[in-house]
Amino acid sequence: MRRTILIGIFLFFLAGGCLDGLNLFTIEDDKTLGAQVDAEIESDSADYPVLDEDDYASAYDYLNGIVDEILAVDDVQYDDEFVWQVHIINDDSVVNAFATPGGYLYFYTGLIKYLESEDSFAGVVGHEIAHADQRHVTDNLTKEYGISLLLDVVLGNRLDLVSGIALNLIDLSFSRDAEAEADEYSVIYLSGTQYACNAAADFFEKLLEEEDASSPPEFLSTHPSPENRVDDINAKADELDCDTTPSGNDYAAFQEMLP
Repeated sequence: MRRTILIGIFLFFLAGGCLDGLNLFTIEDDKTLGAQVDAEIESDSADYPVLDEDDYASAYDYLNGIVDEILAVDDVQYDDEFVWQVHIINDDSVVNAFATPGGYLYFYTGLIKYLESEDSFAGVVGHEIAHADQRHVTDNLTKEYGISLLLDVVLGNRLDLVSGIALNLIDLSFSRDAEAEADEYSVIYLSGTQYACNAAADFFEKLLEEEDASSPPEFLSTHPSPENRVDDINAKADELDCDTTPSGNDYAAFQEMLP
């Protein structure tokens, strides 16, 4: 009976040709995908030289403190379900951070050293948490694999599909809409913390001040423009009427913990 119902659902979406607004992956799928990507990264120390947590315990404690403060706000939907595991990748030439499904967060030393305040970094952390918490990866995968994924659900092949997809997620890029939503949620999250709620704008303001906006880092190439992102982040802060006063915490201490 269940199989008949699922086939009926499959035919309905096949006929409609529309999967907008649906995510056919489960929360467990997100966690499985994230764990598999994390294992791939851990096994590739040449491309992803992750700092050892024991050797750099103070840096990880500092980073986890920021993550924990953001997760403590009421607006993080999967704060208890996802693992929220952080890694620092030792590459000063890469100004980037990324998140995978299930709450795995990665921050390059190049980004940490590029930023100038704890609030700015917290803005990036909030942005990456939003990508995981809003399930942007599996939303996009639903659109990409939609009908075939739904058929795999019907036929019971979900786990094979999930395993095959995981290996392709390391070099993930998000859509403009997903980036804009992550910026917005960073403001929402930070509004419940000690940090300036619009701190996610600091990175883009720094790009503009240095006149790098015309040739931004590669990971920004398909994103909304820095100018628009600054405007949108500040507009969200105005809408929420949240505190934009920087915390003034000592960020240099964190940078000095890194190699």
